[in-house]
Amino acid sequence: MVMRGGSDVAPDDFAGLLVDVKERILSARTRAVLAVNAELVRLYWEVGRIIHERQRSEGWGAAVIPRLSSALKNELPEVKGFSERNIKRMLAFYREYPELGGGGIVPRAVAQTAGVLSAPSRLISSPFCRRLGSSTVIGRGAVPGGGRG
Repeated sequence: MVMRGGSDVAPDDFAGLLVDVKERILSARTRAVLAVNAELVRLYWEVGRIIHERQRSEGWGAAVIPRLSSALKNELPEVKGFSERNIKRMLAFYREYPELGGGGIVPRAVAQTAGVLSAPSRLISSPFCRRLGSSTVIGRGAVPGGGRG
């Protein structure tokens, strides 16, 4: 056994401990990234759905988008990503994938991580997601920029 800092740690035991803790850290980090990604995709889709439905039911035109963007900048100045351009992309995202509602846009992060290192990613590769610089995850794994991986 090796004495370090007053504690007894066998070299083989420490190597195993390090591997175990490192794997848990990386796994937790992956789950966190996937969970954040899933929530952002849901949010973007929901914003697009809300605008689409209001335009359809209340006759709102495209002018609502610059007004909404400006109001969001005033109300939530620390929140980024809701420029006119991005809100238009959210609307286009919803219109391209209207059937993804009901929570079916992305599976829960736990389902996404099953076999994440060995399974290829399955994702929606839309111009909307590439431009926002996000990953749109449908199956397992995530690829930055929404590209194919």
